[in-house]
Amino acid sequence: MIGHTYNHVDIDASVPFVFAQTNDVRGWPDLFSEYSKAEVLEEGENSITFRLTMHPDEQGREWSWVSTRVWDPETFTVRSRRVEKGPFEFMNITWTFEALADDRTRMRWTQDFEMKDGAPLDTAGMTERINVNTGIQMKLIKDKVEQRRRTVVGFHDVPSNGKRGGDLRTMVSPANVGSTSGFCGAVRLAPGEKVTEHYHPYSEEYLYVASGELRVELDGEPLAVGTDQALLIPRNTRHRLLNTGDAEVLAVFQLSPLAPRPELGHVDTEPYPEEV
Repeated sequence: MIGHTYNHVDIDASVPFVFAQTNDVRGWPDLFSEYSKAEVLEEGENSITFRLTMHPDEQGREWSWVSTRVWDPETFTVRSRRVEKGPFEFMNITWTFEALADDRTRMRWTQDFEMKDGAPLDTAGMTERINVNTGIQMKLIKDKVEQRRRTVVGFHDVPSNGKRGGDLRTMVSPANVGSTSGFCGAVRLAPGEKVTEHYHPYSEEYLYVASGELRVELDGEPLAVGTDQALLIPRNTRHRLLNTGDAEVLAVFQLSPLAPRPELGHVDTEPYPEEV
């Protein structure tokens, strides 16, 4: 007898964010309550083979098995199967992600399986167990993914990007909190430092100087932006940031809307500092 279950949960976050968070197998012990360890054995561009270990049961036994996952980032579909089957003749899981709104996703799990003769549970018993546990895990995932969208991000909590100059950090973005209409961050420039010239084909940039005196060149025209002053940088406007003063500059930036893909968001018009 073939077993089949279907369960879904609606999560207040965008499809790409939910997809990325739930597809991060290394982070599953923090996302699920049942796993104590997730060990990656092999990894491809859109596939992963891994060993999952559960928390010890009432008898102190640790159950583990190897599974594979293959995903399609275009359709947001994931297919998983157990390699080490344990009590199952087979166990296949399909994950699908549907956008109900810009910030709401329906995540579905469909599980198809067959139990081995002599397994501790028959198909009916395993179906009941899966349905109960899936509801518990889906509720946990929903709560944790939604809570991650409310994370307070510090300047030093995210990696520095210094390729264009200065110490620039993207702090609130689609990747770490699931923003859907833009991103923001901050840049620190020591005296004499600059951010090399570039432009944004899809986004306006809003720049606010929190401290220091900044020179901003828009299509070659210099503008002075001082502490507690802000500036709009329109789409397709070449801009360069320079600290020509004696003190560090701290500037906050926001870009909106998002480019279709991250790599399309910036177009460089001069070499990076290390290339000069």
